[in-house]
Amino acid sequence: MSSRISNIRRQFNRSANSYDAHAQVQRIMSDRLAGSFIGWKNKGNVAGLNILEIGCGTGTLTEILINEWPSASITALDIAPAMIKLAEQRVLSAEANIIGKITSDRLRLLHADVEMWAPEAPTASFDLIVSNACFQWLSNPRQTIGQLRRMLRPGGMLIFTTFGPDTFYEMHRAFNEVYRASGLEPQRHGLTFRSTDQWTNLMKESGFTNIQYERSIQTEKYASARDFLHSVKAMGASTSEAVTMGGLSSRRLFTNMYKEYEGKFSVQGGVAASYDLLLIQALTDR
Repeated sequence: MSSRISNIRRQFNRSANSYDAHAQVQRIMSDRLAGSFIGWKNKGNVAGLNILEIGCGTGTLTEILINEWPSASITALDIAPAMIKLAEQRVLSAEANIIGKITSDRLRLLHADVEMWAPEAPTASFDLIVSNACFQWLSNPRQTIGQLRRMLRPGGMLIFTTFGPDTFYEMHRAFNEVYRASGLEPQRHGLTFRSTDQWTNLMKESGFTNIQYERSIQTEKYASARDFLHSVKAMGASTSEAVTMGGLSSRRLFTNMYKEYEGKFSVQGGVAASYDLLLIQALTDR
């Protein structure tokens, strides 16, 4: 396992218990995702389905899948074992009111990295592959999308949500201003997110057809720039592409970034943070 993947797993393991308290945007994405695949279901794709969920996290979407398709076989995987444990607790809890709707032989919760797991998965083994707020973490999306295409049966669907390039626009703008004011080349704090065009091209290269997407900007409010970053960290999403540079200490960098952020992006009661939400779906030929 690469050091990058190990770091991601460690972050999500550490943040598993705090994830749901800070994942409001991810719940919005999950609801939109569910609305789309429920529409696919209503077209008659209901009997004996095999469903794969990638990056199940604490099981929010898994629970929806079980409720919508109680007779389906569902495989849900996540890179963080602590997340898998919480997902299992959610879907088997009495509060979820789903006990008896799906038997243990129809639900598999797997601790796995999809990029390592997918090449070994059988060809044409799933009818529906879904993923919420996960694909931005893929190290090799071109290869992985190709493997998912191979795993889908004729007429199957891949549908996922992820974040677009304008996510955290305010933070990146504030960091850039601080770097420039210090005479330094700006660095990227956080992930670089792909655009809808980039994702669409990857899907086409892998042989998907009828590719559709939706894009929207969700603006959230936080008490301060510091609180915003704390919330991101509490979800395990604090990976950064920036490297240490001479001439600007980390403490000074962040202090000045907070000042810049709050000076330019304040709203009543706090600061704004943008989330660029993408929903992408595609079919395989029948």
